[in-house]
Amino acid sequence: MGDSQVTIKLTSDEALVLSDWLEKLQMTDLSRVVDDPAVWAPIHRIAGTLDKSLAGLFAPDYDQRLEAARRRLRPEMD
Repeated sequence: MGDSQVTIKLTSDEALVLSDWLEKLQMTDLSRVVDDPAVWAPIHRIAGTLDKSLAGLFAPDYDQRLEAARRRLRPEMD
């Protein structure tokens, strides 16, 4: 089972928001959040895959794209 792979599909909005969150996570004192060093390998792999897949990460309007994606993903309040 160690060599089998899992595929995760995300929408562009989900990928953008997750990528931003993972970037923030990696820049914090992670020992408080991630208590098992084995978790770092998949975190870095997911973050790297997202970075390569998201063309808009370095766009001048990145902040606006990110905020728009967040708005679309938030549940609507009645």
